[in-house]
Amino acid sequence: MALAASLFLRQSQSLVMTPQLMQSIQLLQMTHIELNQFIEQEVERNPLIEVVTGDEGARDHERGAEDYSTPSEDRAHAENTSGDDGFQPDLYDSATAASASETLDGGLDNMFPDDAGPRAADAPELAGQWKSMPGGGGDGEGYDLDDFVANRKTLRDVLGEQIPFLLPDPIDRLIAQHLVDQLDEAGYLQGSTAETALRLGKPVAEVDRVLYRLQELDPPGVFARSLSECLAIQLRARDRFDPAMAALVDNLELLARRDFATLKKLCGVNEEDLLDMLAEIRKLDPKPGTRYETSASEAVVPDILVRAAPDGSWHIELNADTLPRVLVNRDYYASVSSRTRRDSEDQGFLNECLQTANWLTRSLDQRARTIMKVATEIVRQQDAFLMHGVDHLRPLNLKTIAEAIKMHESTVSRVTSNKFMLTPRGLFELKYFFTVSIGSAEGGDSHSAESVRHRIRAMIVQEQPDAVLSDDDIVDILRKGGVDLARRTVAKYREAMNIPSSVQRRREKRALAKAAAS
Repeated sequence: MALAASLFLRQSQSLVMTPQLMQSIQLLQMTHIELNQFIEQEVERNPLIEVVTGDEGARDHERGAEDYSTPSEDRAHAENTSGDDGFQPDLYDSATAASASETLDGGLDNMFPDDAGPRAADAPELAGQWKSMPGGGGDGEGYDLDDFVANRKTLRDVLGEQIPFLLPDPIDRLIAQHLVDQLDEAGYLQGSTAETALRLGKPVAEVDRVLYRLQELDPPGVFARSLSECLAIQLRARDRFDPAMAALVDNLELLARRDFATLKKLCGVNEEDLLDMLAEIRKLDPKPGTRYETSASEAVVPDILVRAAPDGSWHIELNADTLPRVLVNRDYYASVSSRTRRDSEDQGFLNECLQTANWLTRSLDQRARTIMKVATEIVRQQDAFLMHGVDHLRPLNLKTIAEAIKMHESTVSRVTSNKFMLTPRGLFELKYFFTVSIGSAEGGDSHSAESVRHRIRAMIVQEQPDAVLSDDDIVDILRKGGVDLARRTVAKYREAMNIPSSVQRRREKRALAKAAAS
């Protein structure tokens, strides 16, 4: 069969995603922090985009989006405006202030009659110092409390203050500094002393000697290389590291499994002594360095606010703090366009900027509308949860929401990613309301997986030491309550919630009961 090249004319239809359409899809799944960063980048590139926030946005909304007054115009307006009593702020000069002070007996001589001379002489200097302070003087600004808050010390700062008193030798301090640099956030030593000795050209024994000295520093347990060593260091500081406690620390895996019978044999103690040792272990800090951790925790800002309406329905609104207001400065566009030729590069750049700005405002408006549609449908589907709690959480999937609002599942998935809703029941991520459906034992309505997990957790919390529920018992109770669930599923849910088995729970509850009785 001979091969030959030929031309064919074929007509077909296909869906092509333009760069702007792809950008709109990305805007939909951005968090409000990522969205603000994206808008800031667009503002830097596009002179026609303006972001209005706070009181300025409310003022601009009243007088028109394009009307902006400069600070000089505001000052001129203030100068030409006077109150009912004819008082004008700009006419209140130093002479008027001096006369008012004499009239009201508010001078320094009257306030400090015993020490009027020096204080009166120092008054201008004190006034200058007061004006230099944050919020001082007549600037009208309040104090910034962050300027007066002491910086929180880090773990390295605390250790750096103690090392010079512990190690007077400069070489030892140099080794100690290398060891400090190898600490993690919990205060554990990540590197090995052999590597440190090789890097510094020192014997390993000398590095080990410095390490043992550093383990005497506060907080107790720092510079440990394992959990067992961390607990041992703290027990030595408490003078509680006897042979029985050493055996317990060396067998922490048995303690994690709640194998108290084996621990009693290894430690050579009875049950009462073992309970005292476990109580001592609970007082220790397994991560001593975390108390000096300075990383700020980020507060979650809800994207949707839900509250009860007077008529019994739910009032749903978007959080204005997470919705940046973007405006198109058409006055600037008209002003610059009148000075440039239509076929020039500047005019082409302006047209492109105007097109991008219009697209951005439309995309942000569409993003807000889509989030509102999805949130409204979620609230409608989960009305029972908002009224009565997690036990009434309905099984829900993306397809149900997508069909209700006539959108694609991928769009709903992007909207619910990293978006949060503040409800009377608390703050929840939108993904929380989508749970797997579990069949009913009596052929009724299906149950949500999250509500079933909540039932399992509640049953285990309420169980007594002499009546600990096994997985089979939980299955029977759930089946009587109308939930058809397999035993392996109960075990999977229990392990996902970090709940030990019934054997381990029975040992621990009995031990705690005996400790409380004694």
